[in-house]
Amino acid sequence: MRKLFVFTMVLGMSFSTALYAQTKENDIPVGDIPASVTKVLSTYVEILNSPSLDDCATRFLSIAGGSLVNDDASALAQTIKDMSLKKDFNDIKYYKQPIEITRVNKTYSNGMGYGVAATKGYVYKIWIQKVDPSKGMPAPVSIMLPDEGQYVKDLKVVNIGSF
Repeated sequence: MRKLFVFTMVLGMSFSTALYAQTKENDIPVGDIPASVTKVLSTYVEILNSPSLDDCATRFLSIAGGSLVNDDASALAQTIKDMSLKKDFNDIKYYKQPIEITRVNKTYSNGMGYGVAATKGYVYKIWIQKVDPSKGMPAPVSIMLPDEGQYVKDLKVVNIGSF
């Protein structure tokens, strides 16, 4: 019975690693990130350094998009402030500032978000280096560059909570 359990665990871990790994197939050189994307990333890190989580959430709304906001993009989605944003707000101190980008993955998304906040376009998943690399891996933030003609015209942060 114990051997079966160990075998099942090893097999499960092998498959989960393959399923959840971020492929490097769509990686691009750090120098190929559009300046507008880097600017939004820098703005996000600046916002995370707000004096309070409430201030941070208020300021973050202007660059939040996709499923991070409600259907009409007038407020953050219900759990974002108290979960993902709070995690990044509390942990930004462990990441280099000014930011050091270690990796960029560029993929196309056919859609993120709902209602007028829905958009499609290229997503730049950008990994930020920790102050002390021996204390963990870099963490990603995803920023979407919307297609032409979309309701959402500005670049938006579309995935947070990894810091």
